[in-house]
Amino acid sequence: MTPDLSLPYWLAALALLALVGLALAVSVLARGIGRERRRTTELLAQAAADAEELRRQLVRIEEQLGAQTARAERATRAAADGGQVPAVADDREYLITALGQEHREPAPVVPAPVFADIVLRESVIKTAALAAGLRRALSPEVRNRIRFEMRREVKRARKQRRTDLRQARREYEARQRAGMEPT
Repeated sequence: MTPDLSLPYWLAALALLALVGLALAVSVLARGIGRERRRTTELLAQAAADAEELRRQLVRIEEQLGAQTARAERATRAAADGGQVPAVADDREYLITALGQEHREPAPVVPAPVFADIVLRESVIKTAALAAGLRRALSPEVRNRIRFEMRREVKRARKQRRTDLRQARREYEARQRAGMEPT
């Protein structure tokens, strides 16, 4: 072999190292994809179970509504036949947000010391924020800026009033010259 056609050892080692790194990266990505696929499969299975439970609840609700409708129809027919409408007692409790739920979970209870701690922390934070806001709002720079803006607004308002007054005088005098009565 001639030295011109030979490959340096360090270049061969670098290429081999790059191949090993590439293989490791591919295997890590493959494991990650596998994990995500399993997670997605589990989520799909959970969604299917939830959908099946919702279907069962819907069937129960439809059966209840069907029974109610049948009772109402019987009452209507009885009223048409006998002339009197029987009283239908409906002692169920309706709660729109719990439609189809058999049980309700109780609200979490926080012990009294923890509740007091939470309330005090919130109060201290709000008070500190209010104090910081007041300190900033009442700083000399802000007061000076407010004073400057107020003076500028007063000047603008005076100028506008003078302009309006001049315009009103012109219109008044023009009406008098035309022989019209002022309104």
